[in-house]
Amino acid sequence: MSDFLLELRSEEIPARMQAGARADLEKLFRKEMDAAGVAVGEVTVWSTPRRLALIVRGLPAATAAVSEEVKGPRVGAPPQAFEGFLRKTGLTEDQLVERDGVLFAITEKAGRATAEVLAEAIPAIVRAFPWPKSQRWGAASISTESLRWVRPLSAIVALFDGQVVDCEVGGIKAGRLTKGHRFHSSGEIRVDGVDDYAAKLRAAHVIVDHVERQDLIRAKASEAAAAAGLKLVEDEGLVIENAGLTEWPVPLLGRFDEAFLEVPPEVIQLTARTNQKYFVCEDTAGKLANAFVCTANIAAADGGAAIVAGNRKVLAARLSDARFFWEQDRKTALSDHAKKLERITFHEKLGTVADKVERVAKLARWLVEEGIVKGASAEEAELAARLCKADLVTEMVGEFPELQGLMGGYYARAEGLSDAVADAIRDHYKPVGQGDEVATAPVTVAVSLADKIDTLMCFFAINEKPTGSKDPFALRRAALGVIRLVLENGLRLSIDDTLETMTDIVRMNRDRQSETAETEKARNAVEMAQLENIASGAAGLHWFVIDRFKVQQREFGIKHDIIDAAFHVSDWKDDDLVRLLARVHALQAFVGTEDGANLLAGYKRAANILKKEDFTGGEEIALSYTPEPAERALVDALAEAGPRAAAAVADEDFAGAMAALASLRAPIDAFFEQVTVNDADPAKRSFRLNLLARLRDAVHGVADFSKIEG
Repeated sequence: MSDFLLELRSEEIPARMQAGARADLEKLFRKEMDAAGVAVGEVTVWSTPRRLALIVRGLPAATAAVSEEVKGPRVGAPPQAFEGFLRKTGLTEDQLVERDGVLFAITEKAGRATAEVLAEAIPAIVRAFPWPKSQRWGAASISTESLRWVRPLSAIVALFDGQVVDCEVGGIKAGRLTKGHRFHSSGEIRVDGVDDYAAKLRAAHVIVDHVERQDLIRAKASEAAAAAGLKLVEDEGLVIENAGLTEWPVPLLGRFDEAFLEVPPEVIQLTARTNQKYFVCEDTAGKLANAFVCTANIAAADGGAAIVAGNRKVLAARLSDARFFWEQDRKTALSDHAKKLERITFHEKLGTVADKVERVAKLARWLVEEGIVKGASAEEAELAARLCKADLVTEMVGEFPELQGLMGGYYARAEGLSDAVADAIRDHYKPVGQGDEVATAPVTVAVSLADKIDTLMCFFAINEKPTGSKDPFALRRAALGVIRLVLENGLRLSIDDTLETMTDIVRMNRDRQSETAETEKARNAVEMAQLENIASGAAGLHWFVIDRFKVQQREFGIKHDIIDAAFHVSDWKDDDLVRLLARVHALQAFVGTEDGANLLAGYKRAANILKKEDFTGGEEIALSYTPEPAERALVDALAEAGPRAAAAVADEDFAGAMAALASLRAPIDAFFEQVTVNDADPAKRSFRLNLLARLRDAVHGVADFSKIEG
């Protein structure tokens, strides 16, 4: 068994592409080896800014011989078919093998030296490499057939069992020579094989293992901060990016002017991170400190003093810009910034962002006034909604779009608005994703919920719905945000009632805009959704939200049939998600018990009989005969359990409702064991079918057991 080393060295590979490149290199290598019949075990792939390296241990020296079998004509087939098969296979008649009256041509294909396989595979891998962006270079680049790589490819090291693999791609011939660090090493380095590759590069100031560089940056950056009495603000993405930018990382701590700390800390961190790839630090009180950690790519003779000084100047220029934006934006009130939203199109069919804000403000106020969101001021909810998008036109958000909402909160607080309003502006986008925290402050909840419902409602009204994997307006995420806001804040919200109110708001806004539009162009800009589409859009949105609720609960381990059973109750569909979830949890717990499983079986038996007999029934029928004991027991049990279950449902005590149903388990079991439903006596038959219908209806008052599988 032999080892294989492949190094593809080029000009700097963008850090953001390196993880994907490592995965692609391994995938392409395995694909080529599988096609050639070479068994591959563990593969190690490393990357630096200037190279991709692949190491495989334990490759066979040659591929195994394989037997190829080709099916031919049947014995006794026409001579033409027989002769044609011989010409195709190149065999003689005595070399064919007969099995079950069919002729087969079996040939032995000799194995190949693995070095030969690798010599063919390496050019194929290089030419098939799926870089997100690539380029051609040199004189050969005038041809569309010339080699493409992310940056000009300069050398290939390919060694199998210590020997150079004889191959060439794009005029680059594989060898055993590589180069070390661009500044700390000169000349070429001879690599003898897998075992000395990493060590020789380390001696040339290149740490080829990207994971080791990440660990080093993480540890040394923290040490540099600690030495100054500070704590590094952890940023794993920045660790990975800096490792992708350096071959010999040296974290260095520097300071910036304390005067910049008057700028919001998120702005400083984003400026340092996005523009300069710097870490930031906190003091012992957890506040942002006037310190940064940059990652040099050299071990400087002066300990990095000149590097830190240069980076400090660059960061100061960036922070000066940020401070300018901060000061300029605060000269204008948020309410005046908000007026500029009239010039920003939200969607060509939905008017401007100002139109959206108007709708959100009305819905947020309605949510508070209706008592759906409790503990909030309707005036504060409306004000926060009217200002929540104002920071979109500020200089700071224009420079850093990631800060939308956050900066609005800072500006609101700076001009003296209440904390509730400022917090709502800051957090109204939450939750953004699955792991994002959910807003709990009442005013924030009202604005966030209104914003998401408006987005859903309006895009459904213009028939811009998610299809398959496409969701350009993130409506699935918005629906999940609505669901999480409702459930985690315990909001008693009817989806239908809310959508009806939203429909009225959309209509009123459209009518108002049509009345005030002065030109044909303006009328087109405020066209919004056609009135006849709004109601149908709301209906589709109702089911979209319910479907998202089902998907979310399935991820939490709730079976889809349990959700359906809880949702469909006595021909009425529950659209209060808090109540629905409580019913779902109680039902799942109940059907997991022995009583629940047995009652489900009894219910299904009763339902099948009623369906077969096409019997609806369910009303009281006077007894005209003496009932059997099991029959009387079921009558009495239904008389007690039915009202008890209904009362528990009314009180939203779904566990109590399930307990009431559980009391029917023994009577229904005894009924089916001892009583003949389809009795020859019509009176008995009718009463017993009616009894089963009453059982079905009592169960349906709690959940539709017909939806439960099993």
